[in-house]
Amino acid sequence: MMNWEQLLSLKRFGDIQKRPRAKQDETRLGFEVDFDRIIFSEAFRSLQDKTQVIPLSETDFVHTRLTHSLEVSVVGRTLGRRVGKVLLERHPNLKQLGYSFNDFGAIVAAASVMHDIGNPPFGHSGEKAIGEYFKTGKGLHHKATLSAEEYQDLIDFEGNANGLKILTENREGVYGGLRLSYATLGAFIKYPKVSLPKKPTTHIADKKYGCFQSDKEAFLDIVEDLGLLNKSKTAAISYHRHPLTFLVEAADDICYTIIDFEDGINLGLIEEEFALEYLIKLVKNTIDTKKYHSLKFKKDRVSYLRALAINTLINEAVDIFLANETAILKGTFSTSLLDKCAYEAQINDILKISISKIYKSQEVVEKEVAGYKIIADLLDIFVTALNNHHLGSPTNYDSLLLNLLPKEFRITSASTYERIMAICTYVSRMSDSYAIRIHKKIQGSII
Repeated sequence: MMNWEQLLSLKRFGDIQKRPRAKQDETRLGFEVDFDRIIFSEAFRSLQDKTQVIPLSETDFVHTRLTHSLEVSVVGRTLGRRVGKVLLERHPNLKQLGYSFNDFGAIVAAASVMHDIGNPPFGHSGEKAIGEYFKTGKGLHHKATLSAEEYQDLIDFEGNANGLKILTENREGVYGGLRLSYATLGAFIKYPKVSLPKKPTTHIADKKYGCFQSDKEAFLDIVEDLGLLNKSKTAAISYHRHPLTFLVEAADDICYTIIDFEDGINLGLIEEEFALEYLIKLVKNTIDTKKYHSLKFKKDRVSYLRALAINTLINEAVDIFLANETAILKGTFSTSLLDKCAYEAQINDILKISISKIYKSQEVVEKEVAGYKIIADLLDIFVTALNNHHLGSPTNYDSLLLNLLPKEFRITSASTYERIMAICTYVSRMSDSYAIRIHKKIQGSII
């Protein structure tokens, strides 16, 4: 069974001594430092120009990855604080060690604000575009030179695993990545396993994976320090989640369920009548109908319903977590929190209409189609250039392309897997606009 004292580790990469909570500077707590480091990072800044679901358009309604991440962190902080307040009563030793309910909020907020930091450009199709380049595209020929695990990393390219790489990867002079606390990194790792075996069980932690082969050392250092439970019965690397990961996941689920729906209504993809029909079941106990009908503009009416709906689901997530704390610590709680929610049917109804009206709208599909082509082309030219340079037979064009590639990604002496992964990381960190701009240049357009 996991224990909270170990799970709330303030350790950072390279530490040789413990960081007791009681000795923390209360004006700048270690977990709050995590949030600050993420906000100031280059990888986080790029989220301002990455598609959430609806492509970046001429309206001001649409959420980017950055605005979505900030909203998830706000919800996550509330979830963490409310859960933390009760946990301190249940585990008085934590209070004696100096922990406060704000620590729980800070950890969940920091993990939440970076939950999409590894996602490629062009929305969720970006991950699939990278995977399909190696599975059915020109990158298929690399399969023969890779191990089964390495090839699986590529054909199932996973934004969660890429996020861990970005946050922890060593570079010359920069060791341990952002050097975040292990508690925050643990809460971030949504799927604490490697890519194979794929979906070995129906447990929520096995739904995807959260660690590339290249990052196993850092991953194991984190999960073992935190005391996460090993769930694998074989040699495969697979662990049970950090308990606070369930709150990070809930914060994300709450935001994209309700806010994507709100975006769709504000953009006219979903009729306002649907908002009342689908959201009323979530807010019927808290809505002030007089206030609702006094709101003159659609945007304000929908905003009011959204706020009430989010609050309802926050209450649900807190209650479910606290009711199942022991099972979560034992690793026997196997679903997301909202899967146990009293409003699960209503949430699924909202998601169905969002899929139909938003996620499959022409504007979204057009952007995804373009993204597939752009990502495949970028992978092909840069992987080819890097491999040719490694083999000592680069063309002049290859050399020119390498001059476009930032120095930290010019890995010419490593294994095939490491060279390919460097390019995947480079492409994944691009913003939508930058990927489009680079693609135009390699096609010969200088405009």
